[in-house]
Amino acid sequence: MGSSGTGWSTGLILGVALMLGASAAQAAACRADEVVLRWPGGQARFAVEVADDAAERSQGLMHREKMAQSAGMLFVYEAPQRASFWMANTLIPLDMIFADAQGRVTRVHENAIPQDRTAIEGGDAVQFVLEINGGLARRLGIGEGAELRHPAIVDAAWPCAAE
Repeated sequence: MGSSGTGWSTGLILGVALMLGASAAQAAACRADEVVLRWPGGQARFAVEVADDAAERSQGLMHREKMAQSAGMLFVYEAPQRASFWMANTLIPLDMIFADAQGRVTRVHENAIPQDRTAIEGGDAVQFVLEINGGLARRLGIGEGAELRHPAIVDAAWPCAAE
């Protein structure tokens, strides 16, 4: 699905999940390879790679020439901390969605510039960062206060359903 210039609507993303045969209970269950976000008026899900150790976080999405519109990378830190990113060796524009220990979005940095070495500050209490294709957060309406759901978010504002 690469960048086609037309964004997915939240309804389409949700509709695709339902068309694939996911029941309401399955849709509410968390998967390690998926992040679901919700906010007033919308919801989206992304197939994700998880970067949960120093080496994976350091590599991130560097050297990738494209990423599917419904994909991303979830950076997981052991505890809330000051988080700063840069785009050295990153070839595609990205939106960086910074979240606290409960998975609440505290900041969205839109359209980080490929190859730029300028620090992108996420804040002081960041435990999760979701990177998605540049411009997608705005098109979908993802902003501060949105909530992420993923198994790595132990004390989640929007917890995983029991399976």
